[in-house]
Amino acid sequence: MNRWKITDNGIEWDVASGGSLPHRDHLECSGELASLILTYGVAEDGSLTLVQHPVFPQLRTIPDNTHGSFQLDLKLEDLPQLTIGGEVLVEEPTSFSWDGTLTIRSRVRGHEGMEVERVVSPSVDAMGFVNQLVIYGIGDTELGIRGNDRVHVGRGARGVYLVECSLSEVPRHVREDWDYCVFSLSVTARIANDSRVTLSAWVEIMKRMARVDEMTAPLQLNTGDAVVDTAFRLAKLRACESIFRTRGGLMHSPGGGSYYAATWCNDQVEYAGPWFAWTNDRLAMEASQNAYEHYMPFMGPNYHRIPSSVISEGTDIWEGAGDRGDAAMYAYGASLFALVSGDRERAWKLWPGIQWSLEYCRRKLNVAGVVESDSDELEGRFPSGSANLCTSSLYYGGLRQASCLAVDLGLPPVAEEYGHQADELRRSIESYFGWELHGFKTYRYYEGNTKLRSWIGIPLCMGIFDRAEDTITAMYSPHLWFHDGMLSQEGEKTYWDRSLLYGLRGAFAAGETKMTFEKLRTYSEHRLLGDHVPYPFEAWPEGAKRHLSAESALYCRIITEGLFGLRPLSLNSLEVSPLLPDGIDHMSLKDIRAFGRRFDILVDRNAVIVSDGNRRFVLPANGGTVAW
Repeated sequence: MNRWKITDNGIEWDVASGGSLPHRDHLECSGELASLILTYGVAEDGSLTLVQHPVFPQLRTIPDNTHGSFQLDLKLEDLPQLTIGGEVLVEEPTSFSWDGTLTIRSRVRGHEGMEVERVVSPSVDAMGFVNQLVIYGIGDTELGIRGNDRVHVGRGARGVYLVECSLSEVPRHVREDWDYCVFSLSVTARIANDSRVTLSAWVEIMKRMARVDEMTAPLQLNTGDAVVDTAFRLAKLRACESIFRTRGGLMHSPGGGSYYAATWCNDQVEYAGPWFAWTNDRLAMEASQNAYEHYMPFMGPNYHRIPSSVISEGTDIWEGAGDRGDAAMYAYGASLFALVSGDRERAWKLWPGIQWSLEYCRRKLNVAGVVESDSDELEGRFPSGSANLCTSSLYYGGLRQASCLAVDLGLPPVAEEYGHQADELRRSIESYFGWELHGFKTYRYYEGNTKLRSWIGIPLCMGIFDRAEDTITAMYSPHLWFHDGMLSQEGEKTYWDRSLLYGLRGAFAAGETKMTFEKLRTYSEHRLLGDHVPYPFEAWPEGAKRHLSAESALYCRIITEGLFGLRPLSLNSLEVSPLLPDGIDHMSLKDIRAFGRRFDILVDRNAVIVSDGNRRFVLPANGGTVAW
């Protein structure tokens, strides 16, 4: 039974009917200067559990490293609290809802007829967060405040940090036979010699919801399946919100309590950037461009590897796992981002980085013709040999996309050469990685690998379908697939959502609809409405299922590149190859903001219609090419 149910713009948990108690869960939400990890739920005695964990990426700790963002746990008793007759008001939740803010509705223990609505929200553009508390049915009850104007003090690389918490009453209202009081809780951080800021909860919540609307407006999905449509909408939010203003400019970062004010070759360059190009979100596009440009100073003439991440607001690097195939990640992500953006000037800016990365990979080819690297994006958590399937697949995708881009940039000899290199690499991938495991004609992850790995679906995402049928069957077999996802390696207990998300996208790309939509729907329902909601997560057991941002971008790409089969061919053309699942007669993806324009795609059993308001393309039911 699902704990949560779908509402108009989000999800809701009715405590009385929604699963066993006690229960607690966590999610993350972010603004430009602070992220907020909320651990919430119902305790054994029926009272509210709420720990608010703000992270301040601009306030750097000592040492100022990858994990060096100032942060702290704030339990209810660490904040100003409301009192009745000198006793702390105890909330007993009746429902929780999520639509970009967390709304908790509760009864007040010991006071029949009195209720509390608490809305929790990060600030969009201030270094803090807010709670708005509305107390209903108070009658003549006198409410007080305990522990107001609390200050938590820390010290870091920028100075002494103050986290200031204040609770203030908004004027009381009376309406006929019922009344209520409104209180605004402001929690803000600053460096000691900066001026104090106090936030209005109502104002911050309105700004947050306006930004939520802005982030979720592009690419309106309608499949008729409420689970998939809602999961997609919320994934758009989580993918796009984790963008922070830093000394290095806007930086999209994974989050999770560990990864802020930094950019990674996999999360930002490979996963998220190509998704943002379909949305044309103003902050996301700037943050993605910054991510690609942050690596360019490390692309030297000696072709030494680029770092895995640029950290600490763009002032330092991390490369502790050696070469993870980062250049292949860069070539693939940057070329796809450039093509989908449809912006020639942007493409020229990225072109030197794309070319350098492709040449780096070419120089790393072994005698078998595949790319060598020290590790992969799992950084040694599982063996990857001297050459792994992910790195060569990403390099192949980068070559194909760069070939398309070179044509648009007036470089036909370069396009031809990249196409030739891609053809050679494809043959090498087949001869080196193509393997039979458990009777499946699929891929081994590295030379000597004898166990199925979750990343076997990545060649499908690059248009390599030679072993598609058995690869999809292997992914969905009990060797890898289980009730909560896909195991990283058969026989293990570890699983990472990112490889599952790649696998589903690749299966759709290969044209497998029936099993794949069923798997997508089951997975979406579990992540959206189960016991840990509402987004795809990083991993288990590592990280305790943190809601890292780029996993949500990968979920969104299942829809665009998988279900709708969108593949850029140039700066102003794309291939559309949609797949209508069984039981769905029509679907649409509206307000796509790519290739320098806004357009809709409508699909039914008879035709595919692509319209930008000025031109209307009618394609066969299996799709075709659109060129503006």
